[in-house]
Amino acid sequence: MNLVFSIIIPVYNRPQEVRELLQSLRAQTFRKPFEIVIVEDGSIETSEDVIEEYSDLNITYFIKENTGPGDSRNYGMQRATGNYFLILDSDCVLPESYLKRVDDSLTKKFSDFFGGPDAAEENFTILQKAINYVMTSLLTTGGIRGRKEASSSFEPRSFNMGISKKAFEASGGFGKIHPGEDPDLTIRLWDLGFKSQLITGAFVYHKRRISWAKFYKQVRKFGLVRPILTTWHPQSSKLTFWFPSLFTLGLITAFILALIGFYIPVCLVALYFVFIVLDSTIKNKNITVGLLSVWAVLVQFTGYGFAFAESTYYIRYLKKDPRKKYPHLFFE
Repeated sequence: MNLVFSIIIPVYNRPQEVRELLQSLRAQTFRKPFEIVIVEDGSIETSEDVIEEYSDLNITYFIKENTGPGDSRNYGMQRATGNYFLILDSDCVLPESYLKRVDDSLTKKFSDFFGGPDAAEENFTILQKAINYVMTSLLTTGGIRGRKEASSSFEPRSFNMGISKKAFEASGGFGKIHPGEDPDLTIRLWDLGFKSQLITGAFVYHKRRISWAKFYKQVRKFGLVRPILTTWHPQSSKLTFWFPSLFTLGLITAFILALIGFYIPVCLVALYFVFIVLDSTIKNKNITVGLLSVWAVLVQFTGYGFAFAESTYYIRYLKKDPRKKYPHLFFE
């Protein structure tokens, strides 16, 4: 098919992020026409002045009430003119070859939706690099955010994904849950017969505006959401979802055993952390990032692990209504 891209960007009070993203879109080596659709999701601090700076780009700008990122993406796709939608978070910056790589990959091997990896740019802060490491490393998340090969079963994330107009219209787009709208949409698309893929070359620099407290809150929400999704989509349940909970339990057990003189488990944990430090240091060329990555792993696994166990208990076993038990996870 002749691909015509519409880039969908929901934004909430982040004009400086929009400026950086638009700058990277202006620098693209891709020479075919493309549309940029920016959806202001109830922002008080809008991007209107920023958009005026980029009048050379084909930008369509909408301002609406706050209904969440998933619904804002749907809003943008419903009004876009292209036949293939590229969905980006406002805190992403694109390498200049991004659009060309997407176009080349889909031309060679078309799929109705895809995902791409995130990476750390050289000018990222030490904290951003450490958190980026644990969110993408094979030693922490198993590479599920875009660091492993997959054919028709890759689960895209909406900070960097594409979906055809046909697939969007068939599925109805993103649901009201957040976070979790990404895997929910993916599973529904698979059920409809659409295929996904990972485009490894279509990476973005994901400049998360984050702190340790925000990171803990984020991964805790991820943990709360997953049992809800496996209740909605039982076929998506995997044993690996339990790994952070089991790791956290094992960590606590290892320290208790060490107190009574049995040190083998705590030595194994220490060996794992040594591997984290070495791997992160090598990848980031910075020992401080390597050391901080250990703390990032602890925040990630304990935040997700405890929340996953909690949500499993209330949602899977006590059969609580997710919207009543965790209303902060839904935009109704």
